[in-house]
Amino acid sequence: MQKMGTHLVVEAWQAPQEYLNNPELIRQALLAAIEAGEATLIDLCVHQFSPHGVTATATLAESHIAIHTWPEYGYFAVDLFFCGEGKPKQAMKVLQTLLQAQKIEVREFDRGFP
Repeated sequence: MQKMGTHLVVEAWQAPQEYLNNPELIRQALLAAIEAGEATLIDLCVHQFSPHGVTATATLAESHIAIHTWPEYGYFAVDLFFCGEGKPKQAMKVLQTLLQAQKIEVREFDRGFP
């Protein structure tokens, strides 16, 4: 396979509800993750749902990070796809730390073609 990138699909649990329902905290966590992952931000969109939940997408020169939160369950899901030299695992560690997830499950996929 000609590897083009690394794709992490992450589920995280037992995070504080007030963190997962705070769009500014989610924005800052994504920015810190992008820096830790040595990625280049192109655009960042953060949306607060009513009555709760946040969705944010970061378009990167290396691809993207997307996060969706369910504060009422202390749960969030993250998709990190990095091409090139980026470090998605480092980015995910920052998200886990800043959002205080007590449990995570990470599935890693190599992306590319034969």
